[in-house]
Amino acid sequence: MRHLLTYQYLEAIVRAGSIRKAAATLAITSTALNRRLLALEEELGEELFERLPKGVRLSTAGEVFYHFARSQLRDMERVKSHIADLKGERRGHVAIACSQAMLTSYLPKEIAYYRKQHPAVTFEVQIRDRSAAEQALLDVSADIALVFEPVQLADFQIIFSVQQPVYALLPDNHPLSAYAELSLRQCQDYPLALPTQAYGVRRLLDLSARRSHRQLRPEVESDSFEYLRYQAIAEGIITFQIEMGLPLNLADNGLVAIRLNQKDVPPGILYIGQLKGRTLPVAAAKFANQLISSLDKSSGT
Repeated sequence: MRHLLTYQYLEAIVRAGSIRKAAATLAITSTALNRRLLALEEELGEELFERLPKGVRLSTAGEVFYHFARSQLRDMERVKSHIADLKGERRGHVAIACSQAMLTSYLPKEIAYYRKQHPAVTFEVQIRDRSAAEQALLDVSADIALVFEPVQLADFQIIFSVQQPVYALLPDNHPLSAYAELSLRQCQDYPLALPTQAYGVRRLLDLSARRSHRQLRPEVESDSFEYLRYQAIAEGIITFQIEMGLPLNLADNGLVAIRLNQKDVPPGILYIGQLKGRTLPVAAAKFANQLISSLDKSSGT
């Protein structure tokens, strides 16, 4: 197992961007850590890091080896998780890559429920857009990805998918606030705050506008859905979010959520997925099953 410790040291250096800072987090001396790194580089016959005036960064060879080291560490977590299962325990670590929409209420609730049953399991939640979430699966920095309207699915094994309608978020005193349903055309008569084009919600809105031979002209754009909600509160502007991303405290903030007509703006698809061909650690697989069960119930399928 000694080589796994070296891989952990390597990961710490990458995360810190500095041998000195990594040594501090590992509670060892920078001299000892540097000696371990030099020994590894000598064994491989390549320098893994470029030494910079204020730290280090991975070389090309280092990037290749780092991906290998991460996969080895993840495999060990999976083995430990399986062994813990044999003893009737549920341990392990679950790394999730997901869009911002999942962070508002859905994932905190699901993780809290899982950890209540299995308190020894730890979680890491990474905010990633569609393409970055899929990349996180490829480099094994995430076990599970929750992506809305993904860009590509070449190495993405779909575990579950569910439709997500798009909602308009607007102040409760807005002229459109009393409607039970809205069209995008109605919304376009008022100032709009939109997510940037990297996000699936924006893609759905743009497609709908083009079908109507109209162009979206937002007054505000942002890659932060949280900011867009605050802009709606501050300015009385309209923004948009999928159903799962709606905050629980909308009314407390003076906002209402009104679903867009699905013939006008069809629902997008939320996918839960993993890296194709990979066997997930037990904790991650069990948590994925929990997500599937909750989404299945909420969708009424």
